[in-house]
Amino acid sequence: MSFNKNQMAFIKAAENIFGVGSILTRDNIQHVVDESGAPFPYWLVTKSEFRYDRGRYQLPDIGSKPKVKEVQPEPEAEMALAAQVLTFKQPKLIDDSDVSIPSKYPDYVPFGFFKDMRNIIKSSQFYPIFVTGLSGNGKTLMVEQVCADLKRECIRVNISIETDESDLLGGPTLVNGNIVNRDGPVITAMKRGAVLLIDEVDRGSNKLMCLQGILEGKPYYNKKNGEMVYPADGFNIVATANTKGRGSEEGRYLSQILDDAFLERFPITVEQEYPDAKTEKKILTPLIEDKDFVENLVQWADVVRQSFDQGAVDEIISTRRLVHIAKAFKIFGDRMKAIELCVSRFDAETKTAFLDLYSKVDAKVEAPTQNAVPTTTEEVPF
Repeated sequence: MSFNKNQMAFIKAAENIFGVGSILTRDNIQHVVDESGAPFPYWLVTKSEFRYDRGRYQLPDIGSKPKVKEVQPEPEAEMALAAQVLTFKQPKLIDDSDVSIPSKYPDYVPFGFFKDMRNIIKSSQFYPIFVTGLSGNGKTLMVEQVCADLKRECIRVNISIETDESDLLGGPTLVNGNIVNRDGPVITAMKRGAVLLIDEVDRGSNKLMCLQGILEGKPYYNKKNGEMVYPADGFNIVATANTKGRGSEEGRYLSQILDDAFLERFPITVEQEYPDAKTEKKILTPLIEDKDFVENLVQWADVVRQSFDQGAVDEIISTRRLVHIAKAFKIFGDRMKAIELCVSRFDAETKTAFLDLYSKVDAKVEAPTQNAVPTTTEEVPF
């Protein structure tokens, strides 16, 4: 493997302090960085080829100095040492996952809390954020695009009622007949200084309480392997939810009531709204060449949302559903067909009302007629 200028600077500095081919811990690595001013070697701690053991990394040998010859123990001593290792060695920790920086969406339109979220993530301070809002208004995408813009690693974990401590923090697992400890997404994010995105957090149970200390920015003691995990610089937690952790009174979401002690660990709660009409036009314009159709869709969605707020309808047209319609129109080239296909997820009465409303907004289309009921007494074959 060839090394760039920054990598070579770290390797040489580490060799001067610890020697050629040394086995380094995280503290050793940080000591080299502090002493030499070399950039932190993320390449060393993330690539499996340099991982020697749990929390220990093999410094690559670039041949700049002769290695110190190791003293080989006598066979009897070696057997005794091996017996001790077999008895007391902790299970090996596995982390072969790649660095996960989200892809940048070229047509993304920032709105709402995007700028403030960017400032928080950019500051590298530990400042957990709870983002709530109706489904399909861009909560998760906002966090991912902030990380993409800042080239920050974002580790996303989706929560369900079945999510437990081992899903979040990791634990022993069987690999090739051996018991090894595998880090969960939370521990991986802590070690890498990544942004942990806890998606749909209000779907979780009281098992989320295992995150209490971590949500305070404190180190985590892994009782399963005896490792103390300290959060690296830049580590932060963002949770998204459709509710504020108090359940869904109208029954729209299968959300749970979250413990107050858990919710209190989030310093701020962001109430994400749907984008305004001007922003939604910017979102849809790259997807639809027909500007008139864009105008009509945005106006239609706005009327539906006003009706929803007033209690006139029980369903809503989200920004995500508008994007679905735009993509369907690109495939089929038919306005009404694209809308009908994308609102068919609603019950028949709501679907008919939405289609009828759009036909009043767009003079170029007609609401589809209901299928006529056969008046003949003859049996209709299946």
